[in-house]
Amino acid sequence: MKIISSEFIKGVVKADKILEDGIPQIAFIGRSNVGKSSVINSLTGQNKLARTSSFPGCTQEINLFLINRTLYLVDLPGYGFVKAPREVRDQLEKLICWYLFDSKYKQKMVVLIIDAKTGPTNDDLEILNSLKEHKKNIIIVANKIDKINKSVRNHQLKKISDLVNVQKFVPYSAEKKIGVGKLIGELLGK
Repeated sequence: MKIISSEFIKGVVKADKILEDGIPQIAFIGRSNVGKSSVINSLTGQNKLARTSSFPGCTQEINLFLINRTLYLVDLPGYGFVKAPREVRDQLEKLICWYLFDSKYKQKMVVLIIDAKTGPTNDDLEILNSLKEHKKNIIIVANKIDKINKSVRNHQLKKISDLVNVQKFVPYSAEKKIGVGKLIGELLGK
């Protein structure tokens, strides 16, 4: 399968009827500026579908993108470093936790994006543990592999894979379009 249509539907910050319309949801989560929106854009082949920024904390709501008229890619705000007042950061964290863990909404999958060069941070491992505790169907995307020297890339990816201990692991580069086909296969079913 492949992505043939994609469109931004809306951003939400609380319970919304659109999240109850029966269309499967695939959530994208990760630290601020890890490339969640860039990954969504690379999957859909649209450079400006999801808004990207070098400014941490650009996404401040749950953004829904309808893919092939059959599923939503859900772009969640980033966690960790956000250039915003403490109360805004706390509000974003509550929004993420509410959607993933406390709401009645079920995700078909949760795509946890980590920086391949940095590896999983304590924040990444904390959210991963929460996802595992809540028995979420998790895919780890190690984004920005193009930023790792080729001579150490395989070692770094193995180290990350061993740390996260998740069956579905996709080395990725949104910028160079590495791993796009594999991730689309995981998301849409081969």
